[in-house]
Amino acid sequence: MHDAARRARVAASDLALATRQVKDAALHAIADALVRRAPEVLAANAEDVRRGRESGLAESMIDRLSLTEARIAAIAEAQRTVAGLPDPVGEVLRGGILPNGLETRQVRVPMGVVGMVYEGRPNVTVDAAGLTLKAGNAVLLRGSSSAESSNTALVAVLRDAVAEAGLPADSVQLLPCHDRASVRHLITARGLVDLVIPRGGAGLINAVVQGATVPTVETGVGNCHVYVDSAADLDMAVRIVLNSKARRPSVCNAAENLLVHKDIAERFVPEVARELSAAGVTLHADSRFAALAGTATVPAQDEDWDTEYLSLDIAAKVVDSLADAVSHIAEHGSGHTEAIVTADVRAAREFTARVDAAAVMVNAATSFTDGGEFGMGAEIGISTQKLHARGPMALPELTSTKWVVWGDGHVRPSS
Repeated sequence: MHDAARRARVAASDLALATRQVKDAALHAIADALVRRAPEVLAANAEDVRRGRESGLAESMIDRLSLTEARIAAIAEAQRTVAGLPDPVGEVLRGGILPNGLETRQVRVPMGVVGMVYEGRPNVTVDAAGLTLKAGNAVLLRGSSSAESSNTALVAVLRDAVAEAGLPADSVQLLPCHDRASVRHLITARGLVDLVIPRGGAGLINAVVQGATVPTVETGVGNCHVYVDSAADLDMAVRIVLNSKARRPSVCNAAENLLVHKDIAERFVPEVARELSAAGVTLHADSRFAALAGTATVPAQDEDWDTEYLSLDIAAKVVDSLADAVSHIAEHGSGHTEAIVTADVRAAREFTARVDAAAVMVNAATSFTDGGEFGMGAEIGISTQKLHARGPMALPELTSTKWVVWGDGHVRPSS
């Protein structure tokens, strides 16, 4: 791992000098190569999916793991989108001429070497490589063994495309995935690795954050809530709940909790329960919700309120007020995405002010928390921490800053 990191540092020093034109050409080369070499990537992915099913991997994880021609085309298009975004490197954040004549500028610069530790989603391999490259960084990718064949094929495509564009192939490297020591070495490689981003389940994220000596950005789990207020448009609320839960339940922005204000529960609960059940969703309901549902539910247990199901399951309860909804979210939410459905502007403003999360939606599904949907191109993760980066992370979050100061023989007077 340390040898790979040293090669990455050499590559990063070259990337720091690369022009936007060269980096964008590399991203377009990656996109074209992905489409051209899709058959070999799909063949490798089929091996991973076969092994996953044989080992009893949950269907939600199989969905995350699986690639199709359409998904590869979407991944490739995301690289073209990133190529069209402004280059953050060199952006002047602040500065000017001081009274003594010194010229100061705080500018964005690449992080250097970025490590990614992630689970079972081969699209992350490409998204991470494209975004880090555009921001002038080299990347060390440590995926899971469940996606080994897919990641190996994808990184071969990426390295060839990057080299053909005139950038170092070692800008993108894949670390061994069977030896857990590779993670430990990566997250403690101070001086070789500048930033580590874990992306996956709570166990992986906690292990990286707690064991790292390299700076990390925590991309937390998504225990997301939809709160349907007393002033909600109920037809709108049904659509938002369904999209938040059932659109793609295996992703971190899927809703895992539904909270319904008591004043509209008698009208809303039977309707939303019927639609969720029709979509195959199992309702883990409190007693008040279950009494109104008119369809099969299972009793909610204490742990249901804290569970990121990543499946067609949702915990549901009736609350007495907006304040109760906010309190429930404060106790059980993961700081990812929370949504309110309401026509009451004051209620919406109170909810957005009081809820502590990376993204707060008003009359919109939680499924919109995504770098692409926010106009960032592909994202490298969704940060649930508060320092450096929060929410969907894209190009600016993959840079640091430095102060560049110009003088003309300036010396500081003795004190």
